[in-house]
Amino acid sequence: MKNDMISVGLDIGTTKVVVMVGRKNADGTTEIIGMGQCVSTGVDKGAIQNISKTIAAIKEAVAMAENTSGVKINKVTVGIAGQYIRSARQTEYIVRPNAQEVITHKDIELLTKNAASLPISEYETILHVLPQEYKVDSQEEILDPEGMFGKRLEATFHIVIGQITPLQNVKRCVEGAGLSLCGVKLEPMASSDAVLTDDEKEAGVVMVDIGGGTTKMVIVHEGLVRHSAVLPYGGNIITDDITKACGILKRYAEKLKKEYGSTWPGENSDTDVVSIPVIAGYPEQEISLKDLSKVIYGRMDEIMDDINAEIISYRKDEPGKNLIGGIVITGGGSLLRHMPQFVRYKTGMNCRVGVPNIYLSEENADCITNPMYATCVGLVLGAPKDEYVEQVEQDTHFPDEQNEDDIYNPYDNDLEQKTSSNNEKEKSYQEQLDKIEEQQEEEQGQEDEQEVPQTSHEQKKKSFFTFDRKISFGGFGKNHKKEIEATLDEQEQNEESYEEEQEQKEEKIVPEQQTEQRKEPYSEPTNQERMPNKPKKPSKAEVYGEKLSTSILQVLQKLGD
Repeated sequence: MKNDMISVGLDIGTTKVVVMVGRKNADGTTEIIGMGQCVSTGVDKGAIQNISKTIAAIKEAVAMAENTSGVKINKVTVGIAGQYIRSARQTEYIVRPNAQEVITHKDIELLTKNAASLPISEYETILHVLPQEYKVDSQEEILDPEGMFGKRLEATFHIVIGQITPLQNVKRCVEGAGLSLCGVKLEPMASSDAVLTDDEKEAGVVMVDIGGGTTKMVIVHEGLVRHSAVLPYGGNIITDDITKACGILKRYAEKLKKEYGSTWPGENSDTDVVSIPVIAGYPEQEISLKDLSKVIYGRMDEIMDDINAEIISYRKDEPGKNLIGGIVITGGGSLLRHMPQFVRYKTGMNCRVGVPNIYLSEENADCITNPMYATCVGLVLGAPKDEYVEQVEQDTHFPDEQNEDDIYNPYDNDLEQKTSSNNEKEKSYQEQLDKIEEQQEEEQGQEDEQEVPQTSHEQKKKSFFTFDRKISFGGFGKNHKKEIEATLDEQEQNEESYEEEQEQKEEKIVPEQQTEQRKEPYSEPTNQERMPNKPKKPSKAEVYGEKLSTSILQVLQKLGD
C-alpha cells in the first residue's frame, strides 16, 4: 500500500473526535479503510477548552483507526470551525507593466498575495484566500484569466480569518498526540466537498452543517465558495433547552432529543407522552412529546433566522446569482424529524439531507450514510496544503518535553521579536529614569537646605529640559524641546521690551510732576483718584508670562509627585 495514496482526516468536534483513514482508488473514488471515534469533553462551541482531555481523546480515536485500518497514522488534516472564525470580502487589483504580454500564473499569485495583506488584528491570521471572479481591463466575470491579454488585473476574494490562539491550541493538541499537522481546512468547506454534487455547486447551493456546538454554512455558486459563516450554537443548545424545560438530566435530554425530537409540534397530540427517569430513587417523569417539539421548534426557528440573514447578506453582495440548488443540511442536527420540511417552510427554498457517500467507493456507499461524519469524510477527500500550517511551523516552537497539563501560550513566540526590541527600549528607558530620579533627589536635598529662589527664565528652561529628558523616549520630547526653548526666548524678549517701555514712561512722567499745579475748577474724581492704591492692569506680556510659569510649575509638581 503506497503511503501517498493514504489520507487521514481529524475532526475535533464539540461532541465527538473522529479520525478517518482513506485510500485513493484508481477510478478516482476514495475508500474509507479505517475509522476511530471518541467522546469529546475538552471542546466547547468548536474551541478547545481543555488541552489534556482533547489530547487523550485524539489518542484514543487514532488508536481505534489504526487498529481497523492497519495503517500507522503520522499526519492528519484537521478541520477548524468555531466562534473564532470570521470571513471578509476583499477586492484587489494590479497594473501589469506590459499589456501585450499574456497574464501568467505569477500575476495571479501576486494578486492573491496582495489580497492576503488585508489589515487584520495582530491576534488573527488568514486561513483561506478564495478568488471569486476576475476582471481584465473592462471585461468582467472571468473565472480564469491566465493566458489573456490585459493591463489591469482585478479580482474579488473571499477571505477566511481565524484567531491565532485557538488555532495554535489545535496544533498543540495534534502534536501532543504524537501526530504531524499536514493541513487545516474550514469545516463547512470540507462538508460541502463530501455532500454536494457538481450540479449543485454549479447551480448555486447553501450547505448548512448543524453540529453539536456550532452551525456552519457555506454558499457555493459556479463551483466557487462565495460566502461562509459560523454560528456559535448548534445541537447542544437544544439539549440544554430540553434539560431546563423538562427538568431532567442532560444525558436523558440528549436521548429524548434523538429518539423523539421533531421540529413540527403539530405531529403529536396532547396525549402523546414518554416516561423519562429523573434521579435514582425518584419516580419517572412523564413528558409531552408536543411540548418537546415546541421547545425544539423555538430554538431551530432562531437558528434558521440567522441562516436566513446570512443568505440575505450574500444576495446583497452577489445580486443576480440565484441559488437554484436550494439548501443541503448535514451534521447531527439534520437528523431531527421533519427537518427538511421545516427548512423549506422557513426559507422557501428546496431542501435535502446531505449524506457523505457521494464520492466514496461502493464498499463505503452503504455503510457511511450518517450525516454527522460529513466533515471528516470531506477532510479525507480534500487533504489540503494550507499556508497557515507553514506559518505555524516557522513561527511556533513547542518544547520537546512538555507535560500535557501545561497549556502552551502562543503569544510568547509570535511576538518574540517585538518583545526583545521592546525589552531593550524599556531597559534604556529605565536607565534614563534612574538617572533623572537621582538628579531630582540631589536637587530636592539642596532646596530643603536653602530658600527657593524666584524662578528665572534660565531656570524655567532647565526645568523644561529636565522634563524633556523624561518624555524623550521614542523621539517625542526632542521635537517639543525646540518649541519650548523658542517660546521662552520669545517671552524673555517680551519682558525686556516691556521694561524699556516702562522706563520711557517714567522719564516722561517725572518732569510733569515737578511743575506747579494750577488751580482747576472742581471736577468729578476719576476711578484712579478714588482708589490710588489699585494695581495697574497687567499687559499681555505679563499675563502670558504668568500663565506659562504657572503651567511649568504644575508640570514639575506632577512629575515630583
